[in-house]
Amino acid sequence: MTEIVRLKNVHKWFGDNHVLKGVDLSVQKGEIIAIIGQSGSGKSTALRCMDHLEIINEGEITVCGHSFGAGISSRDLKSLRLDVGIVFQSYNLFPHLTVEQNITLAPRSVRKISKEQARKIAADVLAKVGLSDKLAFYPEQLSGGQQQRVAIARSLAMDPKLMLFDEVTSALDPQLTGEVLRVIEKLAAGGMTMVLVTHEMAFAMKLAHRIIFMFEGKIHEQGTADILRNPKTPELQQFVSNGL
Repeated sequence: MTEIVRLKNVHKWFGDNHVLKGVDLSVQKGEIIAIIGQSGSGKSTALRCMDHLEIINEGEITVCGHSFGAGISSRDLKSLRLDVGIVFQSYNLFPHLTVEQNITLAPRSVRKISKEQARKIAADVLAKVGLSDKLAFYPEQLSGGQQQRVAIARSLAMDPKLMLFDEVTSALDPQLTGEVLRVIEKLAAGGMTMVLVTHEMAFAMKLAHRIIFMFEGKIHEQGTADILRNPKTPELQQFVSNGL
């Protein structure tokens, strides 16, 4: 199998706060990893480090063949971002642009493709998320679930090798959450490599090949969905009893 992500003894501080304390993680091509844990456990920070949105203090990270430690050049960073798509809890869509314009902006400015090709890509990725009829809409005309699906489509338009999802459903009600999770399931069925930080335990159990439980800045327990049915540590037992 091809390794897509490797975190090696990764440490991250925010001031005096030691958020990541020697994290080691490997993700293979086509694998779906769900990272769970309490607030402050380091799960979102670990995810953001994979796209170099947070700069690590110690250790080494390799993502899609790009290796970096505490420093990375802007040229290397651009190459990394071409291979990695990331979707956040907040949709981060440009309100003054239509759905189509939001999606075509990066392919045209970064990949330098033609307007016609970019529009075709936009139509294709919107079809994947079930929003083919929303090309000309503005974000304010869409529900939260639809905006999040557009955000996913925008990342897919760059044809990433890896998708990162950071609590993408935490701002949505149950019905809209279902819309977004179905899109992620469809991506999984297509073989996309994904790392998800999520509080949706049932979804993690259904979809993830491996579940990572983080506790106090470390990977405390990991395995298949069985770790949620039969947790080995008191910390995961307590987390599961609160979350399921």
